[in-house]
Amino acid sequence: MRKEIKFSLLYRDMWQSSGKYQPRVDQLQQIAPVIVDMGCYARVETNGGAFEQVSLLYGENPNKAVRTFTEPFNKAGIQTHMLDRGLNGLRMNPVPADVRQLMYRVKKAQGVDITRIFDGLNDPRNIIPSIQYAKAGGMIPQASLCITYSPVHTVDYYVALADKLIEAGAEEICLKDMAGIGRPYSNGQIIKGIKDRHPNITIQYHGHSGPGFSVASMLEAANNGVDYIDVAMEPLSWGMVHPDVITIQAMLKDAGFVVPEINMEAYMEARRLTQSFMDDFLGYFIDPSNKIMTSLLVGCGLPGGMMGSMMADLKGMHNAINLALTQKEKQEVSLNNLVIQLFNEVEAIWPMLGYPPLVTPFSQYVKNIALMNIFAAAKDEPRFSMIDKDSWNMILGKMGKLPGALAPEIVELAKANNLEFYEGNPQDSFPNELERFRAEMRENGWDEGQDKEELFEFAMHERQYRDMISGAAKNRFNLELEQAKEKNLAPIIKKRPVIDIPMFSFEEITKEYPFAKPIHAPGKGQVLWQYDINDASTAPFEGSTIDKGNNLCYIQNQYGIEPVVTGYGGTIVGTYIKQGDHVEKGQILAFIN
Repeated sequence: MRKEIKFSLLYRDMWQSSGKYQPRVDQLQQIAPVIVDMGCYARVETNGGAFEQVSLLYGENPNKAVRTFTEPFNKAGIQTHMLDRGLNGLRMNPVPADVRQLMYRVKKAQGVDITRIFDGLNDPRNIIPSIQYAKAGGMIPQASLCITYSPVHTVDYYVALADKLIEAGAEEICLKDMAGIGRPYSNGQIIKGIKDRHPNITIQYHGHSGPGFSVASMLEAANNGVDYIDVAMEPLSWGMVHPDVITIQAMLKDAGFVVPEINMEAYMEARRLTQSFMDDFLGYFIDPSNKIMTSLLVGCGLPGGMMGSMMADLKGMHNAINLALTQKEKQEVSLNNLVIQLFNEVEAIWPMLGYPPLVTPFSQYVKNIALMNIFAAAKDEPRFSMIDKDSWNMILGKMGKLPGALAPEIVELAKANNLEFYEGNPQDSFPNELERFRAEMRENGWDEGQDKEELFEFAMHERQYRDMISGAAKNRFNLELEQAKEKNLAPIIKKRPVIDIPMFSFEEITKEYPFAKPIHAPGKGQVLWQYDINDASTAPFEGSTIDKGNNLCYIQNQYGIEPVVTGYGGTIVGTYIKQGDHVEKGQILAFIN
């Protein structure tokens, strides 16, 4: 009989890899005891960045959600684990050190045992502080190796990285194969190399199903000494998610490993409940394509966890790209064709951008650059004409060191825009902020919460927390759900617009202003002409002038607030979007003449 291998259920990641939203707290309360009854899980992933931001988008307090979901597992002796983004904590942008330190104390108090710390660039400078903070907070630090496939990311590279992280205090190592493109043999050799050097270290394997390697990788992981394997369960297994526990259990049992038995009655009940959550409302926000595996991902390497947001972005940009193509008297493209274009563009520019592992947030940055390149090509503009602020921060090294070298044309583009490359420690650019948030909470009469969890949530997700407190988030979600239901019940027609028809005539604008150029939304979200969301006036800028590189407005999305920077100067004309309106990625915000 071979060694024992244990299973971890990724209930949070199952939802994130399928669509936009996670179950509400009342639904989590229903499913947790049934997961316990299945009897086959030693661990359950209970929360992470997207989980907490989604709770805020509902208008619910994520602190309650985490405590409610972890409690049954704590009582049953099942370990709980969370995902955190190292320097970025539970959000898409960097977090001050004092907020990062508080996070681990809060999460331990809420019932989370293990934190899976990863950095999208595999930069130890962003991971090692979190290892130390987690240990100080009483959590088990599990350091992740973000697995990808490139000339830079070799077996020796990953084994050497594991050595550094274990030396810094990591008690466990995770192979985070976020796109599932790690080759099975190489994954096995990484685990073997780590176990040869550190035989007592616990290793967990996490691999998405998308391109089809994951089952073979799990067998190679088992053959080379892995201790835990991450799995999913129907109706949200396979596709862009993870293999189902039934398949992996049967495979490992046949290979002679000791694996837990599955209470199939409880499995079917958990399956029924999960489907009921989808039928209730969550299914409205799941793209059917995320249920399909595709070998096209082998080349581009995009991760399963972002497929939901990627398809939403593509649908939002589809009309804008076709509008640009029509204006240039080119043939329109189908959504399927646009998907292939995006995959090909990601594959082409990834080496040029220094091979950042395609995991949050860097997968989003590379995808955004690729999508803007496709948009630029439709308008006969050059590649890299539109790069957002966060993507530039990645390129310039402000979030960590890129694994590979930047292409010369990217370096030249940075110089042409008078941008400087950063060589220092990324954390040094983000000074402590907790005292600022404490002072505001006192001024507002807000309680810092049990174990300071409200203070943490405010400091980690400032804008979303304000909207949750004010009720604005709940109102937005209710409106979004109502619209999603209406769309779902609408009669099927041959060609339905992906986004609402713009409130202006492109022909009329260009007739009056022949040289007017459109400014497009860089992402999906809520438009803020004034930074204060409560100012409901229309855009005040029409008729005024703006210089190239200035902020036209802001886009509030689930990750924060992004400025809309103009690529050219002139007079602003044709602003039809009101303060607080929701726009899709690529939607025209205004024209500059």
